[in-house]
Amino acid sequence: MPLLFIGIDPKTGDKASPTLWVDQEKKELIFQGFKPGPELEAECAAFEVPGHATGIPEHEAVIRIPARMVKMIREACDAVERADLR
Repeated sequence: MPLLFIGIDPKTGDKASPTLWVDQEKKELIFQGFKPGPELEAECAAFEVPGHATGIPEHEAVIRIPARMVKMIREACDAVERADLR
């Protein structure tokens, strides 16, 4: 699966590197982010959405992305839309 690299957190250090890619073939955004603490993960798992079970399915994850990456996320959304037009 060829990924289109969009960007990495501009304040990344040696050990933290939230990153964003686009899978143009599958038309998906791919995020690498921070693992949440147990409190945030529990809060997300308990959140009720009509028509959905609570909890986080085993094949899904909660991640944190810095707000300073919003511009990159918009760029990734544009790239996915462009891929959708092909």
